[in-house]
Amino acid sequence: MGEFFDIFIGSTDVFFQGLWLTLRLSVVSLLIAIVIGLFFAMLKISRIKILEIIADLYIWVVRGTPLIVQIFILYYGLASIWLIPEFWAASIGLAFHSGAYIAEIIRGSIQSIAKGQNEAARSLGMNRRLTMRRIVLPQAFRRAVPALGNQFIIGIKDSSLASFIGLQELFGVSNTMGSNSFNYLPYFFTVAIYYLVIVLVLTVAVNQLEKKLAVSD
Repeated sequence: MGEFFDIFIGSTDVFFQGLWLTLRLSVVSLLIAIVIGLFFAMLKISRIKILEIIADLYIWVVRGTPLIVQIFILYYGLASIWLIPEFWAASIGLAFHSGAYIAEIIRGSIQSIAKGQNEAARSLGMNRRLTMRRIVLPQAFRRAVPALGNQFIIGIKDSSLASFIGLQELFGVSNTMGSNSFNYLPYFFTVAIYYLVIVLVLTVAVNQLEKKLAVSD
């Protein structure tokens, strides 16, 4: 136990660098994933059959293949066309993966809005696009907050797979330091604590946001 505390305290600077990279990677990938998810959610609820099929195919591919395989395909596949930095390969891979789940979250939230609101907006002269932007989407995103928060937490943990293409995020740091000393366990316990703290902070933040939105309702 004493050795664990020595490692935990003595490696703070290195783990903070990994923490910063983990947070950057997670935020960038989530922002891209929201755009991807919104795009495919719109295709999913489209009245054009071919667009719905494209969205279904994308979601099926993402759900049917492991995330690490998707990251490797993007990193090594795109590298054969042009050189792509590890950070962006991992960000795009995580976003591509999370986007499918976010698409289903947004699609479900949109379809949960009462049809009467669409009809009321149309009776006021709004077209379908304006109704979606001003009436439906704001309510849908508010309803999607808990699920989106959960997906962000999953994305934080999934970012650990970026270490397999050379990124020194939290897990990459712990793995490297463990290999240097041939004593992995204390470093893995240390990185587990960092992830637990991040998830705790995010969980509290999402819960507070839910409460604020519930009051405004």
